[in-house]
Amino acid sequence: MIPIHAYEGRRVAVFGLGRTGIATAKALAAGGADVSCWDDSEAARDRAVAAGLQPDDLNRRDWGDIAALVLSPGIPLTHPKPHRMVELANSVGAPVIGDIELFALALRDVPEKRRPKVIGITGTNGKSTTTALIGHILRETGRKVVVGGNIGDAILAQDPPSPGLHYVLELSSYQIDLTHSLACDVAVLLNITPDHIDRHGDFDGYFRAKQRLFEMQAPSGQAVIGIDDNDTAAFFSRLRQTRREEQVVPISSGRVFARGVYALGDRVYDALDTASHPAVDLKRAPALPGRHNAQNVAAALAAVRLLGVSARAAAEAIYTFPGLPHRQESVATLGGIRFVNDSKATNAEAAIQALTCYDSIRWIVGGRAKEGGLKAAMGAAGRIARAYLIGEAEERFAGELDGRIPFTRCGTLEAAVAAAARDAWADGRPGEVVLLSPAAASFDQFTSYEARGDAFRTIVSGLTVPADTAEQVS
Repeated sequence: MIPIHAYEGRRVAVFGLGRTGIATAKALAAGGADVSCWDDSEAARDRAVAAGLQPDDLNRRDWGDIAALVLSPGIPLTHPKPHRMVELANSVGAPVIGDIELFALALRDVPEKRRPKVIGITGTNGKSTTTALIGHILRETGRKVVVGGNIGDAILAQDPPSPGLHYVLELSSYQIDLTHSLACDVAVLLNITPDHIDRHGDFDGYFRAKQRLFEMQAPSGQAVIGIDDNDTAAFFSRLRQTRREEQVVPISSGRVFARGVYALGDRVYDALDTASHPAVDLKRAPALPGRHNAQNVAAALAAVRLLGVSARAAAEAIYTFPGLPHRQESVATLGGIRFVNDSKATNAEAAIQALTCYDSIRWIVGGRAKEGGLKAAMGAAGRIARAYLIGEAEERFAGELDGRIPFTRCGTLEAAVAAAARDAWADGRPGEVVLLSPAAASFDQFTSYEARGDAFRTIVSGLTVPADTAEQVS
């Protein structure tokens, strides 16, 4: 745990008692704050009590003594309208912050020479993989590492700051919105496409949240910027006008430049200290397929190189990266058909990354649709034998796919897996893949994309290969 002393002797409201909220309340209490924590969910309050906390109904108490509100990242801050807890905090002039801001305040208490390194990763797609990969490289090359933020355990439940430690943080726009003083030593922006518009009001609001990660950096901070999108390329150019060349490193999965890190085909090239040279052979990294992962590798390589890791040592670590659950996770091969869990693909921009990795796909798609629908995934239409539609988006996605991709309305994930497997086995096409890459949020039928991916694994494990198929394959 990281005790938070910034509010010692003052009362802090904590709203939202999931994993992060419980860790936050405990960290504040350990630092001497008086904590009033609450969640409108009785089940969440019960979990907090089991963790040793005493909920205090923030709907009923006087807010006159509240010094700050620590808000769970998923709760509306400004759009579509501020949550009532935000309005209560605003009415008494209490700042509304998140657990990442508390972490930043804890770092400021550490003398600069003893302060650990902080690496922050943001973007629309690829954050989790890049964060985990950077953590893996640093760990494999002998550094002490904590990986957290929007991945893994809550950051305030992690080891306290110490010299030589590296915090590698995945940071969503929701988290950055609630953060004001996190000065990352290395900040990474992978890409940007429209997402979470309901939370930020419009695309500009969403992108501004991402850019704030760089605005919070100290003058010595270094930036790694993906330049494959027009918006991020323009942001890179703006940063270059205010920082020295060596402080802003471009990365790409298809563009060549004189200085930076870029991928071409199956190679990632390092052009940071000397002339460009191949540094990573992506064919030796089976857990990182596809062009999107080439960008992730380029970003991770650039970040660790700025932290003093050699290109050779980084490459050797990359080759041993095991991958992450729910991100093109190969679950099983049954009757010659491969089943792949890409539940983390919650928008079409993420889904197309997986769709372009396979030649013949039975695509399980659907959930709670996001703005833009399936448009960004249609470039892979020629690879899709049939789509199997699930969830709230079934009707909408049927309209989008009509006349372009054959589809079956399935409703539930279990029905979709069964139908896709049956059709794939009947077709008998070599190399066929049943791919869960939903291009939609999970919250219509599941509590999270992880729960959706776990359900996919369980369903696949219960499949029975038809006897004639098994004989044919053997």
